[in-house]
Amino acid sequence: MIKIILVTILFFFVIAISPFLIDEKGYILIAMGNLTIESTVVTAVMMLVLSFLGLFLLLKVLRGGLKFGSFTWNKLVFANRRKALREFNQGIAAYLLKDYPQAEQLMAKCAEASGQPKLAWLVAASAASKQSDNLNAPSNSAHYLKLISESNEHEKSVNLETVLINVDLFMQHKAYHQAREVIDDNHKLIGHDARLLSLEINLCIVEQRYQTAADYLVSARKQKTITARTISAWEAVIFKALFNEKIIKFDKNNLHDYWQGLAKKVRQSEAVLLAYCEILAANQLIEPLNKLLLPTLKKESSIEFLKKIRLLPIKKADELVAVVQKQLQKQPESAKWLSTLGHLACASEQWNMADKAFNALLKLADSSYDQQDLLAYANSQQQQGNYQRANELLMKIPR
Repeated sequence: MIKIILVTILFFFVIAISPFLIDEKGYILIAMGNLTIESTVVTAVMMLVLSFLGLFLLLKVLRGGLKFGSFTWNKLVFANRRKALREFNQGIAAYLLKDYPQAEQLMAKCAEASGQPKLAWLVAASAASKQSDNLNAPSNSAHYLKLISESNEHEKSVNLETVLINVDLFMQHKAYHQAREVIDDNHKLIGHDARLLSLEINLCIVEQRYQTAADYLVSARKQKTITARTISAWEAVIFKALFNEKIIKFDKNNLHDYWQGLAKKVRQSEAVLLAYCEILAANQLIEPLNKLLLPTLKKESSIEFLKKIRLLPIKKADELVAVVQKQLQKQPESAKWLSTLGHLACASEQWNMADKAFNALLKLADSSYDQQDLLAYANSQQQQGNYQRANELLMKIPR
């Protein structure tokens, strides 16, 4: 403001004194090549002052215009970004609300402009995979995963969450070869993340690479985030397959040597022990089976363990039956031992003994029998031709 006032005063001062200088006009000649400019001193001074004043005003206008232009430019440039972020948030909300078609559409649309393309594509791929009634869902999900893969090729750093979701989605679509490629490309991350380790073990089971999966179990048992139930489930599948493989490809001696070669802690695992017993029972290897089970049955075994023992196909169970009968002499109304005796008797086709055990079990006041007991008892009656009684037992099974 002060500058404007000073310039205005100077302008009017020049205008005021110019009449006094008319008698002494002075003379200015400017020659540049063939161009010649002639003027009086008064005229030159006035033009110079006017030029400076015009330049000053022009700068003021341009400065205000630049400010306006910058604001307008930012508004125009980031309008698409704001719209994309709005769609991104709407897509996440739709996914959480299980509106998967809407979630897929929004996330695919805003992926590039949102600034988080891989996350948007991952959500879109997951949303597509959950649309069981959409025939194009598998191909759509695969397309989004391909976009992520192409994006990763241009980046040096690896996003662990992206790898995890990629592998999980590939496995959901049974694209195991592609899941294997992703894991192998990021193999060094397995030792640092329990989630990727879990996916690796599951993939090894699908690929029937059971020994590799068993080797990974060593690390899995050390992970606090992997539950004991999950470990047991893996052990049951992995070691049953390994034990079966040993006896089919080799012989019972090779199976025994493999069992003995396992770490003591592994052999003490209930899941591993039961898997070994199942293979022994299926191949009628009674002596090693009794050697394992007799000490266990002589102890106060848990109900859960006995429920698993009763499902073993043990056709020669005389020694085991004798141990269970001794337990019943101490506890004649024990539901778990009556159930175990009934199942062992059925497996070895000792129908009279099975009838007595199950009949005593059903007479207990607390109704401790379950569906497996009823099925075994009904089978015992059917084998003896008592079809009406068998039907009566089957009718008791909850529908």
